[in-house]
Amino acid sequence: MSIADFLLALIAIFVAAKVCGELAERVGQPAVLGELIGGVIVGVSGLHLVNPNDPTIHLLAQLGVILLLFLIGLETDLNKLMSVGGSATTVAVVGVALPFLGGAALGHLLGFRLMVSVFLGASLTATSVGITARVLSDLGHLKDDESQVILGAAVVDDIIGLVILTLLSTLAEGGELSAIGIGKTIVVAFGFVILAIFIGSKLAPYLIRAIERLDIARGIFFASMVFAFALAYLAQRVGSAMIIGSFAAGLVLARTDKGKQIEREVHDVAAFFVPIFFIVVGAAVDLRAVAGENWRYLWIGLALTAIGIVGKVLAGYAALRKGLRRTVIGVGMIPRGEVGLIFAQIGLTTKLLNAGLYSAVALMVMITTLVTPPVLRVLLARAEKTEELGGVSELLMNGPYDDERREKPP
Repeated sequence: MSIADFLLALIAIFVAAKVCGELAERVGQPAVLGELIGGVIVGVSGLHLVNPNDPTIHLLAQLGVILLLFLIGLETDLNKLMSVGGSATTVAVVGVALPFLGGAALGHLLGFRLMVSVFLGASLTATSVGITARVLSDLGHLKDDESQVILGAAVVDDIIGLVILTLLSTLAEGGELSAIGIGKTIVVAFGFVILAIFIGSKLAPYLIRAIERLDIARGIFFASMVFAFALAYLAQRVGSAMIIGSFAAGLVLARTDKGKQIEREVHDVAAFFVPIFFIVVGAAVDLRAVAGENWRYLWIGLALTAIGIVGKVLAGYAALRKGLRRTVIGVGMIPRGEVGLIFAQIGLTTKLLNAGLYSAVALMVMITTLVTPPVLRVLLARAEKTEELGGVSELLMNGPYDDERREKPP
């Protein structure tokens, strides 16, 4: 790719991301949905301005994924998540198992070989914590108990999804798995995050103070970026995924007294690189692969969507705590987003998924991302109305008593 072609691709990426993302937000949808659609427009299905297979574009997209998971880690409050840990873990496990089994079973029924069926199931597992958090925040319900369960479950099943991703990547590249190898991967994935939080939480404050004493221009920002890239590198070196490392870095730095400052500064950089990933993913979607004679891939995409939605909604009813609105939890777990797209992209790169199946998975991601905001809005509005009616009924039954004196005011 020449420098002129590269610049043209960047222009197309940023214009499509900004315009389509803005349009999506103005109609009440997350920007990521608009970016995916923008990628379709400038990619192989549309204007052919962005080649998703170009090595340079691919590297920029991977950098976007690393920054995205780093930012998600920075935005995660571990204390709040741990308070609903039991319910969140149960919802996460069920929310991974049901869609995974359903997607794999669909692939088997359609006659695909085992690895292809497993990839289809795996693409349905992880909830997009970034999309979910954005929707709940926009609706003003981020601090609800149900929202904390959703976020906690989304984080846990993202880690589970990343474990599955690591295992499947090994198989896709021709490697072999054993019971010891699988156990090692699970221990590394969860153990790496746990150790990073424990050790990093002890060391990070000293690092922050040392950088402040040096009085380097934007020193905190550059130190945090180096820390994220270092943990991403270490994660890959020990046999895990880079995005697990960057996510762990975000969790660690979020617990320092500079966490909010780092989050704000990283957000500005992530706003540049993260849309590249979603545009590139959308650019690889070949609509011709689910149209015409290939119409069967359209139905596969719709079937995957149905399995993904039903599996996550049912998972919401696995929440242990009483008094939770379990339908809200289930619907909040529906959007797939970045991890599902990563699965699809690996399947396409390793030739396990053809263009049709890749597009079917991308279609599932776009639909699950699209349906969640309006459904959540309706459910939460209905819950608010019910609470208001309950308050009015209690007032009519008890009268306008003073809460402190418990007697009618004169």
